[in-house]
Amino acid sequence: MSSLALTLRISSVVSVRNTKLGRSVSDGGRNWSGLTKLSEKSKRRRGYGLCCKAELSELAPAVSAAYGALLLGGGLFAYSKSGSKGSLFGGLTGSVLMASAYFLTKSPETKVLGDTVGLGAAFLFSSVFGYRLASTRKPVPAGPLLLLSISMLTFFVMAYMHDSLPAVSVPDPLPLP
Repeated sequence: MSSLALTLRISSVVSVRNTKLGRSVSDGGRNWSGLTKLSEKSKRRRGYGLCCKAELSELAPAVSAAYGALLLGGGLFAYSKSGSKGSLFGGLTGSVLMASAYFLTKSPETKVLGDTVGLGAAFLFSSVFGYRLASTRKPVPAGPLLLLSISMLTFFVMAYMHDSLPAVSVPDPLPLP
């Protein structure tokens, strides 16, 4: 006696796509990633060590221009509202410092100097707005300007470290299987 088996082939949708991390294969509800490519890529990237991938060098001119424009606008606003010559002088000083940081960070030869000028100006304005907030105990306008200046200080510290420190190579302790 012979048995007759009926075989039905059901076609399923299989998609293959290449991603940054490797090759991904999917059939309906199940996903498989190309783990061999993923481990190969992670081995290659591990050799760079503590190198920042954020490309802060390209953002530094735009950030310094925006911060300088905000300082100038704030100084002009405070002068027109209350006649404060100190705010006008501070806004003009901040915009001149940030304009010089802008032009210095545009050139690869003077990028570190531009980051240093931006860092110094952000530190100056952080300390000025911190002193104003502590002495007046009024959160507006010194509080938001202090937060903005501290964030710019953080940005310029990271940009300075990115541009001036060399990339550190960390050896691979154990090979991946």
